[in-house]
Amino acid sequence: MLITSRDDGYIHPVSSEITPQGVYLQRRELIRLMAGGLAGAALASWAARDARAQPRLALAGAKSAVSGATTVEKITEYKDVTSYNNFYEFGMDKSDPARNAHTLKTSPWTVAVEGLVKKPANYALEDLLKLSAQEERIYRLRCVEGWSMVIPWVGYSLSELIKKVEPLGSAKYVEFVTQADRKTMPYVGTRVLDWPYVEGLRMDEAMHPLTLLAFGLYGEVLPKQNGAPLRLVVPWKYGFKSGKSLVKIRFTDKEPMTAWHQAAPQEYGFYSNVNPGVDHPRWSQASERRIGEDGLFAKRRKTLMFNGYEAQVGQLYAGMDLKKYY
Repeated sequence: MLITSRDDGYIHPVSSEITPQGVYLQRRELIRLMAGGLAGAALASWAARDARAQPRLALAGAKSAVSGATTVEKITEYKDVTSYNNFYEFGMDKSDPARNAHTLKTSPWTVAVEGLVKKPANYALEDLLKLSAQEERIYRLRCVEGWSMVIPWVGYSLSELIKKVEPLGSAKYVEFVTQADRKTMPYVGTRVLDWPYVEGLRMDEAMHPLTLLAFGLYGEVLPKQNGAPLRLVVPWKYGFKSGKSLVKIRFTDKEPMTAWHQAAPQEYGFYSNVNPGVDHPRWSQASERRIGEDGLFAKRRKTLMFNGYEAQVGQLYAGMDLKKYY
């Protein structure tokens, strides 16, 4: 469940779902110190693993909107968030992106905004960073394979960019196109998908305050294996809807043909809302495993409708048959 902050109008998790920033910063610092000694050999191997993809850099201009809160739901450890990823441009295995994404070049970086808008433009990454005040938001990420994480993302509502470019009244959908460079993304060209990776949202979904244009996590620059230098985060949908390494945002009057829907339409619908009542053809979606939580023997959690954000987004789908529009 989430509540609206009276300070800035954004929507944030309730205090019972947030770890204090100081707590997880202290935890990460402890891990770093331990990794430097003999007793931290195992932790050091993890640190080396995620360092292969990108050095950890502070993200300038980010502010925490959650300081002072307490939690009963633990934030997923940085090492797990940055080493267990789906990013097929860098490999099919969950550990491949952390090993391979160091080849991605994130500077200079430009995002084209085009289609049915009054003000199409090419935005340098630096301009997008300055467009709106960034803040930290702790969102759940739920993947179709049955695993989940709790991540402190840094960014701002995509609606800030949308309002600036002024969509036409005929614009009903937003299409997101990701980087597809065979020179820096070694698995682009494999037959699993038709590249580039494309995702899409209905306009009201894109405008919802929860939909985040993310530039970082844990107060730091977004690691390459997590979708640097900017990505989408749509927390009530399965993770593959949140496109990584975005290079184009296009406004259209037609529903975009998204990458996974094109590859396997019987398995991956356009909406892909987290729904425990609609199973994937090959596995149940009724429960999930939280990554990093007590290892392989952890008790699975019941999957929450809309990933726990039903109160905020349920009205977007009023009257829709969510088994038909999965």
